[in-house]
Order: sequence, then C-alpha cells, then structure tokens
Amino acid sequence: MTTPFKPRPKAKTGVEGLGDILVGGLAPGHVYLLEGSPGTGKTTIALQFLLEGAKVGETGLYITLSETEQELRNGAASHGWSLDDTIHVFELVPPESLLDEEHQQSLLYSSDLELGETTKAVFAAIDRVKPARIVLDSLSEIRLLAQSSLRYRRQILAMKHYFAQQGATVLMLDDLTTDTNDKTVHSIAHGVIRLEGMTPIYGAERRRLRVVKYRGQSFRGGYHDFTIAEGGVQVFPRLVSGEHKTGFARDVLTSGIRELDALLGGGIERGSSTLVMGPAGSGKSLLAVQFAVSAVQRGEKAALLVFDEELGLLLDRTRLMGIDLEAMCAAGNLFIEQVDAAELSPGEFTHRVRAQVDEHGVKTIVIDSLNGYQAAMPEEQFLILHMHELLQYLNRQGASTFLLVAQHGLVGDMKAPVDVTYLADTVILLRYFEAFGQVRRALSVIKKRFGSHESTIREMRVDGSGIAIGAPLSGFQGVLRGVPVMAEEDRASLLEDR
Repeated sequence: MTTPFKPRPKAKTGVEGLGDILVGGLAPGHVYLLEGSPGTGKTTIALQFLLEGAKVGETGLYITLSETEQELRNGAASHGWSLDDTIHVFELVPPESLLDEEHQQSLLYSSDLELGETTKAVFAAIDRVKPARIVLDSLSEIRLLAQSSLRYRRQILAMKHYFAQQGATVLMLDDLTTDTNDKTVHSIAHGVIRLEGMTPIYGAERRRLRVVKYRGQSFRGGYHDFTIAEGGVQVFPRLVSGEHKTGFARDVLTSGIRELDALLGGGIERGSSTLVMGPAGSGKSLLAVQFAVSAVQRGEKAALLVFDEELGLLLDRTRLMGIDLEAMCAAGNLFIEQVDAAELSPGEFTHRVRAQVDEHGVKTIVIDSLNGYQAAMPEEQFLILHMHELLQYLNRQGASTFLLVAQHGLVGDMKAPVDVTYLADTVILLRYFEAFGQVRRALSVIKKRFGSHESTIREMRVDGSGIAIGAPLSGFQGVLRGVPVMAEEDRASLLEDR
C-alpha cells in the first residue's frame, strides 16, 4: 500500500503582508527570483526570509558576491536583528582582505575566478552548511562572469538542479544593474517577485511590489505598496472588498440632532457611506464629528483620520462647543490619527483604516478629507478604484463611513476635485448663502440610497453651543447658487442670533 504524498508546509517569508499575497508563502524546495533596483529592499526581505526560517529551526545561508559580511551584519543590526548563530554568511570579497591572516582560508574574489570556480566555491559552502534556506546575492555578478547569455542560462540551470537535489528553498536576488532585458531567470525560477521604487516630485519615495509569476498556484496579482522601516519590510496587500463579507443588522444611526435626523429621513443606515461636500469652512468636519460623537454615546467606537487640520486646533475648537474628544480618546472609544499625505502611500492608508475596524472594532469612520487623500495619490482614475474598494469593504464590515470633500470656491458654481458622488450611499451638501446682509450656511441632502429623505434646504449654524439646524427655507429660491431670491418674506425660517 502506497503512502499518500504529503506536501511540505510553505516557507513563510517573515515579511508582514507578503504571505497574504503569496497565499501562505513560498513552496519549499524551489528557486525564486527577487529582483529590483538598488535600494528597493531586496536584502532586507532576504534577511527576513532567513530569520523566519531560523524561528522554525531551519538553517539559513546567505551567499553574498557583492557585499561584505560586515556590511550585511551592520544592515541587519539597523533593524534590531542579530545573525550570530542563526544565519551562516559566505562572502566573496576583494583581494585586499587576503592580507588578513585570519581570513586567508575562506575568502575568495569573484572577479579573479572563472565562473566554474566561483560556482564550485558556492556549492562547497552549501555542502558544508547544508541549509534549508539559501539566499544568493546577486545574480548580476554571475551574469558578468558568464559574459554570454547562453553560458549564463546554462549556469543558472545547473545551479537550479543542484539546489533541487539539496531540497533547499532558494531566493536569488538580482539588482538589475547589468542587463534589465535579460529574462533568463524568469523562465527558470518557480516564482518571480519584482520590487519597484518611485520618487514623486514632492514627498517621500514610494515602493511597491508585484508577483510576476508563481507556478502551480494562484496569488494576489497587481501592485502592492510596501515600506521599509526599522524592523524590516511591511507590505500592504491590495484590498479586494469582495473577500470580506460579513452579516450585520442594517439599523438606522442617529446624529443626536433632531432636525438633522429628520432631514436624513431618520438618520444614516449602518454599513453605508456618506459624502459631505461643501466649500472650506462650511462645517463639514464638525458635522462628521457629530456623528462620531453620537456613535461613542451609543457605546460604539469611532475613528477620525485627519489629513487637513492640525489635531490641536480640532481638539480646541470642538472643546469650545462642549465636545471633549480627548476624554473620548482616553476612554478608548475614539481614535484620532493625523495623516501626512506626503509621507503615506494609498496602500498604507487603506491598511490603517482596516486596522481601525479589524483590531479596534470601530464602527464609524471619518476621513477628513478626500482632498488630502488625493494629494497622497494624484492619479485620479486609480483614486476612484481605491475609494470604491475601501468603501465597499467598510460597508460590508458594518462600518459607517463619512468622507469629506472640500469644493473649490465659496459661492456660486463649485467643483469638487474628483467626483465620487456615485460611490456614496448618502450625499450631504453644504452651501454659503447671503440673506439680509449676512453670510449664512445651508444644508441639504441630495442623495440617499436607503429610504426616503427630506428634499428641503435648511439653514445650519455653528457656534459655541454646537450645531443648530433651522426650519426649511421655503421662502427662498436659489440658495444652492449662493445668492438666493426671497420669494416671500421668510425671516421665520432663519435661525435667530443666540
């Protein structure tokens, strides 16, 4: 009776988020290519790969043809890692080091050796260590020694067969400094991961990766943002909202302001998205904060992700209205995060929003504002796709999202930086208008997918007592244009000075 074949468990990479993209990790016993320009994080990922193996008792070997062992250890130390007694390092270093008597027996210089001799030295190191995980850094040196594409391909094939006999999982690094059009290893490797770095005109560099191929299994395709910080590389897998469906009761959530809830037909449905649009200073942030405060008062958790306003100013001006956001944060019911658009990639922002829902159980999310989010991702067509997936994900988690958009202009015709009104379930529009020699604010609901809502326009006032909503402005025409015409005497519908 034959014993059924049991596949070996996948080799985890040790890189947060990469396992999600690779559906678990790397199939053991195969050769993988990790390619990217210098500085994109190849060495860091390779070290995390070997350190993860050491955690499960697998011996690791780092073969470096372009970097000294000391440089490698210094780089690991910058992340708080120690390679002592966990990872073996075999280096090929310049002949000047041969003057050091302590290293004469183990140091080689790749440029002075024939390709075959270099390969034999590498194989000898593998035979001595017998590692389960191997990193070869980098293929550019092998390519230079080979001098021809045919010889290079034959050498890589020979190395692949040798690695297969050893049963090791191998990560080959290529810094793309020689021939970027040479796809020899692409056809030979079991999987290929490509790292890319982008430098915007302003702000920090952006990094992203893509799985080019992975034989025999599916993977999460497309580009995924990642960062390099102390502690290693962290990858932010591209969000696919269809993978995150949950069940919840779609009850109605109120704002705590009776007139506003009446305008919204009772309130906002759980698991829906609301777009609050209006010119600068019209009260968008305070209106959204009112819903967050109402959520906290119901015993739920809320989060504010603020792009545009300095947090100290937001806390001070809400405190003057009788809203103590700091106390809510101290109690663990409200999370406020300042977001720097110049330093943040869209993928990392999505990851932070998901963390609020998945880790903290937040049910009300305020993103203030889309203008700041757009600054982090200026390509408008991709911004729409990002927002679609993010809003769909939040809706399916039963979280209510408030997305703020500052329109260009103060009165008259106004334009939003990008049209996302079709994505939102509810759209609230704020406007300035002039009446009786005063600049006033008007509020209306122009879209609501769930249930009915008032089609009226009401005045809104923001002062030390908070937000006040007036009666419908039935005696005015042209309020949304900013310069209304009074069809009949209608002072009664305006809010009186308090």
